[in-house]
Amino acid sequence: MKKLIALFLISTFTFNFTLAQKNRASPKESTKGKIDQLDVTIVYGSPSVKGRVIWGELVPFDKIWRAGANEATTFEFSKDVEIENKKLPAGKYSFFVIPNMEKSTLIFNNDANQWGAYKYNIDKDQLRVDVKPSISSDQIEKLVYEIDQSNILLKWSNWGISFDVKAD
Repeated sequence: MKKLIALFLISTFTFNFTLAQKNRASPKESTKGKIDQLDVTIVYGSPSVKGRVIWGELVPFDKIWRAGANEATTFEFSKDVEIENKKLPAGKYSFFVIPNMEKSTLIFNNDANQWGAYKYNIDKDQLRVDVKPSISSDQIEKLVYEIDQSNILLKWSNWGISFDVKAD
């Protein structure tokens, strides 16, 4: 009888946990692609605009942002890469952005298992690069990452943050 009750409790917890994951306000997404025979995997929480002002309000300027929702966004590279002509060893990294209208700082951090940016540690940064965000009249409701032949693009609301990537 005790085994039956334990089995029931475990299955109920598992079902509820799975349901909660599927019904997240910012669902977990992943994007995979190839750049110069380099495999790239990005895993992120994809929040929606929902009528909010994103840049400068929900995501404050000049403060660290997890570049998604929930867990920190992660990038995994199968080979050594160059991001905006700066070297980054193969591996898995958490990804953060410090947004600003003039330039946004992109951060690849060695601690790939973080919840948000609450325990972000600058001492674990592997690479930082600055890029200029683009502002568009197009509105993208859900945050999305795109990988093409030579760059990666984060799009959300009326912003695009793009950076060059090539196999080292």
